[in-house]
Amino acid sequence: MKQLNHLFFRAIDIALVALLAAMTAMVFGNVVLRYGFGSGLDFSEEMSRFCFVWLIFLGSIAAMRRDLHMGFDSVVVSVGPRTRRILLAIANGLILACCLLLLAGTLMQWHVNATNAAPVTGMPMSWLFGVAVPMSLAIGLMAGWRMIGYASGRLTDAPVAQGELHE
Repeated sequence: MKQLNHLFFRAIDIALVALLAAMTAMVFGNVVLRYGFGSGLDFSEEMSRFCFVWLIFLGSIAAMRRDLHMGFDSVVVSVGPRTRRILLAIANGLILACCLLLLAGTLMQWHVNATNAAPVTGMPMSWLFGVAVPMSLAIGLMAGWRMIGYASGRLTDAPVAQGELHE
């Protein structure tokens, strides 16, 4: 299971690199074509926008795993360990609830987005908005796991982001 977990997050990291490279190449190539040759690729702007949306949503999964999301923890660090665990369980429960709402809303809108096409490429808009499904599932599972860990006492302290200095 641990190996599968590692492979999943490794695949997300590789996808993030590929999306950023594709987005950079499309935008740079289009700039060179427009200003250097007076032409351009019609699909470049639309596809780079699609890549950007996927980059943000998949990046939020990677950030959640590494505890890199912005947080306000002055209350959490000023209370005792038991209260800290309770607050962290509540916070992760709220994250889980938001992910469930996002997932339900995305699934309800799926048929509408599947029938709408992107103006240039003609791709179904469900390809653009559908990224909310894996994002809400992955972050929801992580938040649920953490919530249960804090509530049961298996997790006892607030997560520390990689590279963050604590004294």
